[in-house]
Amino acid sequence: MKRPLKDASPPRAAARTRTAAPARTAIAACAAAVIGVAAVICILAVWGNRDTFSVEKSAPAPYESPYDWTNLERDAERLAYAEDGQTRSRSGIDVSEHQGVIDWQAVAADGIDFAFVRVGNRGYTEGALYADARCAENLDGADAAGLAVGAYFFSQATDADEAREEADFVVGLLAGRRLDLPVAFDHEPVPDGAGRANGLSGQALADCAAAFCERLEEAGYDTMVYGNKNDMARLCAIDGTQEAADGLNETLGGRPIWFAEYDAAAPSAQFDFAIWQYTNTGSVAGIATPVDLDVLLPAAP
Repeated sequence: MKRPLKDASPPRAAARTRTAAPARTAIAACAAAVIGVAAVICILAVWGNRDTFSVEKSAPAPYESPYDWTNLERDAERLAYAEDGQTRSRSGIDVSEHQGVIDWQAVAADGIDFAFVRVGNRGYTEGALYADARCAENLDGADAAGLAVGAYFFSQATDADEAREEADFVVGLLAGRRLDLPVAFDHEPVPDGAGRANGLSGQALADCAAAFCERLEEAGYDTMVYGNKNDMARLCAIDGTQEAADGLNETLGGRPIWFAEYDAAAPSAQFDFAIWQYTNTGSVAGIATPVDLDVLLPAAP
């Protein structure tokens, strides 16, 4: 008896099953390959945009001054910094032999609280060291008038050895004199194209500042560094970030900055400083020539 057709079906189905298994394996392999290619494409796309992701991840913090410059008060040409209706700053000048004979009692009576006196300078072409002709006279006069007194040296050092030579020269001229304020390292490019230190690199300038200040500190004096925005930018790239401002502070070994910027409503420095020299055309009783005016800010909060 012939088997019904339904009885003959199972063997044929089994045959189809055996034939379909390799096909499904091939399809699965193809699908895996497609998925793998897609994954590689995605990885490459992400890698190609990695800079975008890194920028979005960490934007540098902007510099924030510890001072609120809306607290600056101007009385004629004089500036002061006030908080809660009280003046918190001190008014000062910096002088050299170029101011001639100074009546220091008249200076004090005109509301000046402190003075920086030039001790000397290095020549910017030949490099000789010179004492300021009125250094001792001005130091004595300012002190006798009750002003807080600091000093500065106009440097044209080209390396750390010359900076130490300048510092030793200053120590000798001060001869153990007590100062109320620091000795400032003042290194500036000069307009004369023959200036021996005009092309100094930032690292060389930083080395000079450190060498000068360290030698003065060894002699018992506090120190600071004078300069404008360009001078500070030579020492450290200033880009408006807090990181750059901190970098400048580190470069200077934490020493305070005496910042020069003239005729500005408020200082534009994107770094911390302790003194602002805000004009070089000031008028002060007892001084016959124009004079630099400075404001000593209160300690940063």
